[in-house]
Amino acid sequence: MAEIVQQRIEDRIPELEQLERVGLFTKKEVKSIIKRVTALEYKLHRLIVNKEDFIAYIQYEINVLELIKKRRAHIHYQFKREEIEYPIIHRINSIFKRATNKWKDDVQLWLSHVAFCKKWATKSQISKVFSAMLAIHPDKPALWIMAAKSELEDRNSSESARHLFLRALRFHPNDKKVYQEYFRMELLHCEKLRKQKIQLEQAQMDLGEYEFSPEILSGKLAEVVYKDATGKIKEAEFVISLLNIAAIFDFTKDLQESILQDLQTNYTDDSSTWDFMAKRELEAPGAGEELQTAKGRASDINRREERCCQVYEEGVKSLNTEPMWTCYVAFLLERMKRKTNVQELKEKRQERLLGVLQRAHDCSLLKENYYKNWLQILLSSGDAEGAASVAMTATQRYSQSVTMWSLSLQTLMELGSRDIGRCFQDALKHVNPKTVCSLACSQRGLLSAVPAVAMEMKECYLDWSYSTGGYKKARKTFTSNLRDYYERVLQEFGTSDEDLWLQYIREELGPLGQPENCGKIHWRAMKFLEGESVERFVSKYALLQTGHL
Repeated sequence: MAEIVQQRIEDRIPELEQLERVGLFTKKEVKSIIKRVTALEYKLHRLIVNKEDFIAYIQYEINVLELIKKRRAHIHYQFKREEIEYPIIHRINSIFKRATNKWKDDVQLWLSHVAFCKKWATKSQISKVFSAMLAIHPDKPALWIMAAKSELEDRNSSESARHLFLRALRFHPNDKKVYQEYFRMELLHCEKLRKQKIQLEQAQMDLGEYEFSPEILSGKLAEVVYKDATGKIKEAEFVISLLNIAAIFDFTKDLQESILQDLQTNYTDDSSTWDFMAKRELEAPGAGEELQTAKGRASDINRREERCCQVYEEGVKSLNTEPMWTCYVAFLLERMKRKTNVQELKEKRQERLLGVLQRAHDCSLLKENYYKNWLQILLSSGDAEGAASVAMTATQRYSQSVTMWSLSLQTLMELGSRDIGRCFQDALKHVNPKTVCSLACSQRGLLSAVPAVAMEMKECYLDWSYSTGGYKKARKTFTSNLRDYYERVLQEFGTSDEDLWLQYIREELGPLGQPENCGKIHWRAMKFLEGESVERFVSKYALLQTGHL
């Protein structure tokens, strides 16, 4: 081992001498490099080697390269690269190769080698690394895409990139990303040829020796890729993704029309198609002078959104499904969230959204998470009756959803509705009682600021416990649940809300509580309450003890 290490160090002598001779490094620095690399070499020749040792060696050599680069710029010396940098780059490549041969499955190690080659090595070296990596990892589509892009961008070889994409498709015949990037590559190649042709024509050069096929210039190769891709992957979203890629290039008008026709002909049974077609209406040309004022712009936006809604209406008529209604609602919700100072537009957006939410609900096709948006809009607009109605009917649609029951309870609490008791009893019948009470409590449900609401909920829960398990279960409900809920709420609000402490004490004084706990609760309240809350607590506690509260 010592002989091998010594030989490797001796092989470095010429480059180190050059570094010292041209003034890039001092004699002392050269000696330091020799000492450091000797230690690194020995680590690489042990019986049991670590990947970290290879990485440390590579990083050290890269640091040396970076330092040489800075020193060259500092002293303005740009010669002797073949004697100085090239041996170091060759050595780093060799170490990388040894490491990737030993740890073939480490993709990050391969990619680190690629990154090094992109910065320091030759372009042909990058191809060799990718080739070796793909031989080991042909099952990873992302690596094929990276290799193909490298051929196009680093080596300017569309032919090699195309070859790699075709090979990738043999391994991954139905991979969307591979097809998307292959399609993009052909369009990029086409764009590049078109620009070259224009530049040559502007320079009035003879185009005889250059081949500019009209078919290639018009994007026929990309069209072939599109047909092959959509023949294997028959999904609207995939077709739309290819259309969006084509739309990036200004010479693909005919190709875009062809894809659009394909979408409208073959994919009308997919909500993504209707969603895409509807949103296209937003891009329609505006109406001239109207756009000069805020009101005019708002009027134009309103007309565009109306056209979008017309397409969505056709969609829900043709495809009455939850995904289709979801697309419609999501679009209207996104538009309503957009800021505008024109009140008429705000009101129109809200009116549209509320109407579609109601219709989707009537069809039993409104997605669960949209009920929250619906309730928020109704509450913010002051429609208490509408909010209460939606809160109650939402739980019928999703009777097994804890989240929906919790949302409905929270809404009814905010409204101070007397329906909360009935809603709470229904919740106990459909979902785990502990879960729904826990969620209600997290919203200060059982300890609501509205005493009547809080009492009704607590009574409902205790009644349920008694009816299903008698006195013992009711007592257990209090000791294992309500007491726990009080403790959790006090953690959040106990420093400033004296009423919570008093309600807790009152519960313990009740028939299901433990009066001996009241002294401890009182002591904790005095410890945690601050400022005027302490005085109010003392006064109310005195009233409670005398039976006047």
